[in-house]
Amino acid sequence: MLQATGGSVLAATAGAGVWAWLSPDAPPRPAESAGDQESTEEPDDQVFVHVIAHPDDGLFFMNPNLEQAIRSGARTVTVCLTGGESDGRNAARGSSLHDRVPADRAAFARARVNGLLAAHAQMAVGDREGLWDAEAHTLLPGFQVELQTLRAAPQHQLIFLELVEARAVYQPRAISLRGLWLGVVGSLPTLRPEGSPVQRQFRYTRAQVIDTLAAVLDRYRPTVVRTLDPDAVHSSKPPLPAPDPRLAGLRYHDHQDHTASAHFTQAALARYWGRGHPRATIVESYLGYELGVLPQDLDRATARRKAALLDVYGWADHRPCADPAGCGDRKVGGTALNGSPRSWTRSTRLRAPGSNAWVRPTHDGRLAAFAVLGGAAYCWTESRRGSGRFGGPVRVGGDMLEGQIHVARHPDGTLQLFGSRTVLPGPGTDHRREVVTAVQRGTGPDGVPAFGGWASLGSPDRDPVRSLEIGFPAAVATPDGTVHLFVRTWDGGIGYRSGPHGGQWSPWDRLEGPVGTLNGSPQIVDGIDACVDSDGLVHLVAPSVRTVQHWVSKEAGQMPRAGAATGLPEPGGPVSITPLDDGVVRIAYRQSETAQVLIAERQRAPGGWRVSAQCERVGGYGRVALAPVGPDDRMVLAARDDAGDVRVALAQAAPKPWQRCRLAHSAAAGVAPDAGGRAVLVALGNDGRLYAARQKTRGQTAPFQGWRAQAGSLERTGGGDSP
Repeated sequence: MLQATGGSVLAATAGAGVWAWLSPDAPPRPAESAGDQESTEEPDDQVFVHVIAHPDDGLFFMNPNLEQAIRSGARTVTVCLTGGESDGRNAARGSSLHDRVPADRAAFARARVNGLLAAHAQMAVGDREGLWDAEAHTLLPGFQVELQTLRAAPQHQLIFLELVEARAVYQPRAISLRGLWLGVVGSLPTLRPEGSPVQRQFRYTRAQVIDTLAAVLDRYRPTVVRTLDPDAVHSSKPPLPAPDPRLAGLRYHDHQDHTASAHFTQAALARYWGRGHPRATIVESYLGYELGVLPQDLDRATARRKAALLDVYGWADHRPCADPAGCGDRKVGGTALNGSPRSWTRSTRLRAPGSNAWVRPTHDGRLAAFAVLGGAAYCWTESRRGSGRFGGPVRVGGDMLEGQIHVARHPDGTLQLFGSRTVLPGPGTDHRREVVTAVQRGTGPDGVPAFGGWASLGSPDRDPVRSLEIGFPAAVATPDGTVHLFVRTWDGGIGYRSGPHGGQWSPWDRLEGPVGTLNGSPQIVDGIDACVDSDGLVHLVAPSVRTVQHWVSKEAGQMPRAGAATGLPEPGGPVSITPLDDGVVRIAYRQSETAQVLIAERQRAPGGWRVSAQCERVGGYGRVALAPVGPDDRMVLAARDDAGDVRVALAQAAPKPWQRCRLAHSAAAGVAPDAGGRAVLVALGNDGRLYAARQKTRGQTAPFQGWRAQAGSLERTGGGDSP
C-alpha cells in the first residue's frame, strides 16, 4: 500500500531485495494490463558488451544491471582490459596475512580471473562451480586474448586482454592505460597470468587497443555497451608529482585505469559507428570510486546482493580450489560491505542521470519521444493524436551524444533539443565535452518534427579538461519565448545561458548558490531538472550531498535565484520537478540509503517545502519520471525497480499502488499525458526499440495497457547535421 506522510507508512516490500531471474523459458502469463504482463523484449534481440578495467569493476559498479542482463538470457560479453595484478599479494591490505603472502603478480592475476568466472557463473546459472571453456582467441591479427565461454550458458563470455595495470589509483604512471591514451608511452605490455591459454606476451599500441575493442563491437554488434566513467569528478586533494608533463593535472575521485578504459571504449565506439552499422547501440557509463563520496542510492537488500556476489569473486567462502594460484581475490572477499557507510557496494549510478523531459507534445498535440542511439538522436512521433502508437524512428542527427535528450517546448509548440557531446582528442582538437542543441524548423512527412543542424553551446568551463566534468543539461522556455539552459559546472555549481526563442544566446554565467565540496563531495550532484510554474516563474532543482537545492525566479521573466533551504531529506539520485496549478510545484526523487521514492511540494511563494507522500519500497535506483496528467493536481510517476523493470503509479493527494510493467530498459522511463488526457509511459528497451504503454481510460485508477514495441527500423536520414 501507499500512504501519505502524516500517517504510518507501511513498509511494503513487494519486489524489494529481489533480482528477478528473467528466464527465457518462463511460461507467459495471460494478462491485460502492463502491470501483469511479461516483458515483450526477446533475449535474442539484445546483446550486451561490458568493458571494464579490472576484474571486479562490473561487480562493484555495474551491478545490479550486470546480473540482470546476464540472467535475461541475452548474449553478454565482458571485456577486461587489465589483469589487475596490483602488488601480486592475494591478501587484504592491512591484514596480518598480507606481508606473509609472497608477491606473485601472474598468480594473483589468475586468482582474479578464477574469482570472476565463479561470480559470473553464479549470476548466469546459479552455480559458482560452473565450468568454463578457455581458448586463445584472435580479435586483432597478430594478437591473442583469453576467451572464456560458460559451458552451461554459451551465450555468456569473458574476454581478458591482460594489459599491465597502473598499479596505483592516483599516482601518475607512464606505464598504464592512461599513459598509453595520452601518448606518454608508445605501447603497453601484457602480463600473462598463470595457466593462460595465451602462450606469450604482447605489446599494444594506443591504436591497437582501440582496434581490438572495435573488433569486439564488430563481432558482437551490441545493443547495449556499458563502460566505466569517462568523466570522473576531480578531488580537492592536490595533484601528485608526475614523471611527464602530459601526466600532470587534477586528481580525481576514481582509478586512473577506470577513466582510461572508458576513453578507449569511446574511441572504439566512434570508429564502430563511423562504419555505418545499422544496429542501434545504447551506451551506459557507470560511476566508479566517486560512489564513495556520494550519498548511497541502493536499498540494503540490493547492496547485500552486490556484496554476496563480490564475496563469491573474493573467495570468501574458502571453497576447495584446485588451482594453486587461488580461486578468488582475497583483497575483496568478505569486506564488500565493510568500511564507510558510503561504500561502492551501496550505490549504482550512471554518469548520465537521465532526463525527465524526453517525451513532449508537438504543436498539434501528438507526442514525440527522443533517444540517443549510436551517438545520434532519434525521434518517434505518435501516428495521430492520442493513439499511443508511434511511428518508426527518424534520425535527428548529432554525433557522440551521451545519455538522454532533454526537450524544451516553446510557447508555439515547437520543440528544442539539448544534449551533451564528447569531442575526442585529435590533431589540433582538445578532448572536451560541450552542450549542443537543435531547434525544430518545421515538420517533415506525416507531421514528424524536422530539426535544423546541431549547434554547440560550449561549456560553462572553457578549459577543456574542466569541461569534461560538466553535467547534463536541463532547459525550459518561458511564456515570452526565452529559453533558459542550466548545467552543473565542474566545481559543483550551476552554469546557465539564455536566448530568445532558443537562439542569440547570452554568455555563460553562474547562478548564486552552493559550490565547491563538502566532506570531499561536490556540493551539487548531477541530476538537475527545471520547470516553469503557472505564474511564469522558473524553478530549478538539484540534488546535493545533504538535501535538495532550489532556485526560483522572483518575477516572471527573471533568472532564478537561490531559494530558502528546502530542509528536504538527502537525495540518493536525480530530482524531477513538475508544475501544478496555483503556482505549486512538486518534485519526486529517491531518498538516500532506502531508495524510497519521495514526493515533495512547494506552495506558491513564499511557501516552504514539505514531503507530502512516499511510495512503497520497490528498490531500484536513478531518476523518477514525473508529469502532470488530468485535472486536480493529478500526476504520473515512473521508476526503475530492483528487478530492472519499470514501475508506474498515478498520484494525487497520495500515490496509488505501483503497477509493474515488465520491461528491462536503459536510462529513465518517460511519462506524459496524451491529447485525450490518458497517461502514456515510454521506455527505451535494451534492444534499442521504443516501447509505449497507455492507460485504457482516463482517471486515477485506470490500468495501463501492455507494452507495445514501436515498429520500424532506424532511418539514417531526416535529421540535422552534427555540430
